[in-house]
Amino acid sequence: MKKGEKEQRFKRLASSRTNDILNKLRVLSNCSNRSAYDYSEEDINKIFSAIERAVKESRSKFYFPKQKDGFKL
Repeated sequence: MKKGEKEQRFKRLASSRTNDILNKLRVLSNCSNRSAYDYSEEDINKIFSAIERAVKESRSKFYFPKQKDGFKL
């Protein structure tokens, strides 16, 4: 696969997957309706801590890709 093809593939997939995530976050925000749902501050903190942890982990993979061959000196 050529460099230009890889870049186009990345942009297509990354855009689609990012839009999917953003849509899911909009859907999650529908749970904020207090007249329909009962939740605590602790529940909210657990949800967003998990989301933030996953975002940090995903971001780090772009900067520090996992070594496939393990440790080498």
